[in-house]
Amino acid sequence: MSSIDVVVHGVLGKMGAEVANAVCNSVGLALVGAVDRRAKSNSYPLPDGSVGVPMSDSLEEVIQSAQVVVDFSSAEGAMDVVRTAANHKVNVVVGSTGLTEDNLQEIDNLSQEYSVGIILAPNFALGAILMMHAAKLVAPFFDYVELTEIHHEAKIDAPSGTALAIARAVVEAKGGAFTAPMAEKETLSGTRGGVYKGVSIHSGRMPGRTAHHELVFGALGQTLTLRHDSINRESFMPGVLMAIREVVKSPGLRVGLDKVMGL
Repeated sequence: MSSIDVVVHGVLGKMGAEVANAVCNSVGLALVGAVDRRAKSNSYPLPDGSVGVPMSDSLEEVIQSAQVVVDFSSAEGAMDVVRTAANHKVNVVVGSTGLTEDNLQEIDNLSQEYSVGIILAPNFALGAILMMHAAKLVAPFFDYVELTEIHHEAKIDAPSGTALAIARAVVEAKGGAFTAPMAEKETLSGTRGGVYKGVSIHSGRMPGRTAHHELVFGALGQTLTLRHDSINRESFMPGVLMAIREVVKSPGLRVGLDKVMGL
């Protein structure tokens, strides 16, 4: 059985390095290139200490040997990756967040024009996807909900892409907005958090955290809490590897790992 050849974009970041390591240690996958705008060397060392794979600050220089490019960089970096990869008819798995609706439309158009597979997911932790699935089942039965997400101090966006995806999912499942009571007197501005169609969202940033999402539904005399915790970045790797193996099977854009999991 031939392996799926993978290039990791954003490989010098913490998530990119974790993805490269996971690919190298997975049967049926092969790391064939590495890209990062901070690259100073033309070789990326493999975990087993063997000869490294080509590395560059330009995807164009290493994409020729790839079947899949995995991106963990930024929204801007992800768009550059999708445009370049599509032009080379290479499939893409995107873990970068912050993409706009216009970005998603462009990605969809590129996937169809060049007939490539693209999987875009705000979260690759299987537990987080299952939490979101459960939240959709719960949402129609409650009118109040609060969502808290806490990440490491270096995360650049707030709220997280996963938090926004959860909020959109429960609103869609409910078929309308939730009720978000506003304080009559807010003694500290922003205390009630941001609000998306009645879903109050609170963001925390601190060292010692990776990714944590807690959704609390409220009704008369009761609450129902759904929570998922990613303790380390390894928690995302089974989902990333699943997406790599799936994206080569069919062209088109799929948003959310739930599409891969069949939920």
